[in-house]
Amino acid sequence: MKLADRPSSKGDLADSTTQAVKVQNRLRDLILAGTLPAGERITEMALVDKLGASRTPIRAALMRLEQEGLLQPYASGGYAIRRFTVAEAADAIELRGLLEGWAARRLAEQGAKPASLAQAKDILTRLDTVLACEPFSDEVFSNYVLLNHEFHEWLSEACASATIQKEMERVCSLPFASPNGFVTAQSASTHARARLLIAQDQHWQVLGAIEAREGARAEALMREHSRLAQRNLYDVSLASAQVPGAALIDAPLPQAAALTVN
Repeated sequence: MKLADRPSSKGDLADSTTQAVKVQNRLRDLILAGTLPAGERITEMALVDKLGASRTPIRAALMRLEQEGLLQPYASGGYAIRRFTVAEAADAIELRGLLEGWAARRLAEQGAKPASLAQAKDILTRLDTVLACEPFSDEVFSNYVLLNHEFHEWLSEACASATIQKEMERVCSLPFASPNGFVTAQSASTHARARLLIAQDQHWQVLGAIEAREGARAEALMREHSRLAQRNLYDVSLASAQVPGAALIDAPLPQAAALTVN
């Protein structure tokens, strides 16, 4: 490491870490948007010019994105942006379902605090209000995305497991795996409201099972909830430009497998 790149104090180290996170987030956005296409080779030096950052945070960001699974290293140096199969995307969604199911069961069995339950109920009540809006506009979708994220974040934090939280952060960084991975793709569907209402009903059922301390039921409901994303995976073939990470899928998604809600 060059002396100019080496943090010289705790303050410099904290600043370097912050810069690495910023570079990591920006790189992830460029990859998921398809600006940096799948299969393309990227190097530290090329990114110095492209991002206007020094090599130290870029190196750290590249290593973290490799750990997330978005990059694969070349033996000769540099990284390639990974391609993903439909099966890999489905596996990532399934893994999130397992983790969230575990979180729901743990929270139900240990007993959620009244204040925590009240927080979750407030989130879901606001979601009900959003889903009742007319017309069902882009703004409604944006509000749904924010509150849906808030509910899933609540579950991850309320279960009080650092292990679950860490693994959830890791898996949700993969293409398609986050709870909102397919919400924007549904905006083009005539069945959008029906699908989101089903998801919201499942939110309430999960919360009810947690409050009743029914661990097995809470886990099963949460895993079933994640299966909605499995179904919506095939909407990418209809609205791929709207879904972050769609450009990384190696093969076209099977149109015939698309499911709708009547």
